[in-house]
Amino acid sequence: MARRKVADIIAEHAEQLLSYAERRLYLKSEDRCYIRNHLFNLLKLNEPCSKAEISEDFDFQAVLDKIVDYAVDNKIIEPNKRLLFETRIMGLLTPMPSVVTEYFDYIAATESTKKACEWLYDLSTANNYIRLPDIRKNIRWEAKKPRGDIIVTINLAKPEKDPKDIAAAAKMADTGYPACALCEDNVGFFGDIKRPARQTLRIIPLLLNDEDWFFQFSPYVYFDQHCLAISKEHRPMSLNADTFVRFLDFLEFFPDYFIGSNAALPIVGGSILAHEHYQGGLKVLPLMKAPSREFYLSDDFPEVKISIVDWYNSVVRLESKNRRQIIAAASKLLSEWKSYRNEELSIIPETDGTPHNTVTPIARINDDGEWCLDMILRNNRTDSKHPYGIFHPTEDMHNIKKEGIGIIEVMGLFILPGRLLREAMEIKKILTGETPLDFKALAEEGNPLAPHIGMIAQLANDYGTRLNAEAAEAAVTDYINDTCERILDCTAVFKNDTAGRAGFSEFLNYYTSGATKRFGYEYAEETEEEIPVEKYPDEEF
Repeated sequence: MARRKVADIIAEHAEQLLSYAERRLYLKSEDRCYIRNHLFNLLKLNEPCSKAEISEDFDFQAVLDKIVDYAVDNKIIEPNKRLLFETRIMGLLTPMPSVVTEYFDYIAATESTKKACEWLYDLSTANNYIRLPDIRKNIRWEAKKPRGDIIVTINLAKPEKDPKDIAAAAKMADTGYPACALCEDNVGFFGDIKRPARQTLRIIPLLLNDEDWFFQFSPYVYFDQHCLAISKEHRPMSLNADTFVRFLDFLEFFPDYFIGSNAALPIVGGSILAHEHYQGGLKVLPLMKAPSREFYLSDDFPEVKISIVDWYNSVVRLESKNRRQIIAAASKLLSEWKSYRNEELSIIPETDGTPHNTVTPIARINDDGEWCLDMILRNNRTDSKHPYGIFHPTEDMHNIKKEGIGIIEVMGLFILPGRLLREAMEIKKILTGETPLDFKALAEEGNPLAPHIGMIAQLANDYGTRLNAEAAEAAVTDYINDTCERILDCTAVFKNDTAGRAGFSEFLNYYTSGATKRFGYEYAEETEEEIPVEKYPDEEF
């Protein structure tokens, strides 16, 4: 086919994308010529075709792929920059940030913030900021468990990087711009082989506790309408009374969502601790369905229901229609937990001034219209027997999940690495006998199944190596489910045993009393007078 003919076809595809942008991305007809010229300049095209009509079921991704193929074939871009180029094109077709904000605010004012969020989510999928075709590749299932269902996702949406790209990225100088992946400077960022392009990202300004924040959707969508609230200021994660004020401010804007924060400490915190941000979305995560098992009353907060949640890890639930009281109750609980010590349960609040006790808080409005705060108690201490964390999955579980257990996992949604799918398929072959069971070969350096030797040995011992394909798949899946359940148990600072339950009840009794017990002294809140009492066992001042 002649080169000119190919260019004509690409020009027609470009016109189809412009028609798509008018239909789905709110491109105004009077701006079409302007955007066309930018698009043609990118593609080094000289002549447009007539306006191309599109059908209702128009597959914009297929057309976009052909345009990017053309750019690679004609050396407009290098093959490893396909996604950067695609994002640049879709960024051209997406309304400017100010226009998106105006649309969002108009829908929120005339209809509801729920409708406004649905509109922004639809825009974010239509312009490929949220890449639904990739996200639909994720493997996801629900594991029914007596103490609460668990959702497991094998993440296939993030493509594995080419080793050449990894090597090239390592040689790139760090410009420090944007300062991190969450900064506002990412809006419209062009990206490179080290960092994703964000020309399709659109954010909505927010005012939380009289501070400038902004709202956006996560491009990875680990659950329904997975969103982020991000501080405009690049500052480290923190957790204090202001956190709970911001949570409730957020819920007043977005009552259909939950909002939560990773802990501000390593191991128990998220992957980005350098920039203060929260995660939220529709109220669909398993923890939110968990009932309470013990209830407490506090004279300090008479309008706040306080309970221990019947869940794997250690969760205190606060519920109230009194905004002031629930913020005060959450603040006191955080303060109490930061200094709580129970050496028999390996709970030590700090070591040489380094704090260990913190919480993972999650807020929502419950079905009764009350503010609801789930405070997951965390501790990140390590010792010689637990170098990865005393309340972290032990090494025999690292083949399934080694990374920090953050807010999403502790709420019952596990995001497991994509490599696990391939490795699970190979393990199934061993259980069916298709691949001989050879522990010497499995242990060889570089064997991707080497981390799974313990898992394979247990499954082979329990089920043998002559299973049919269906039974083998069930055995591997059950093992993954059971491991996720064990991981959640590991994160519990108060274990679900006699000693742990007694310790949890003791802590709640301290918290709900009229005074606070710390380090061998009782502090009368009204006078702040120090009254010596019997020290905790083995406790030093």
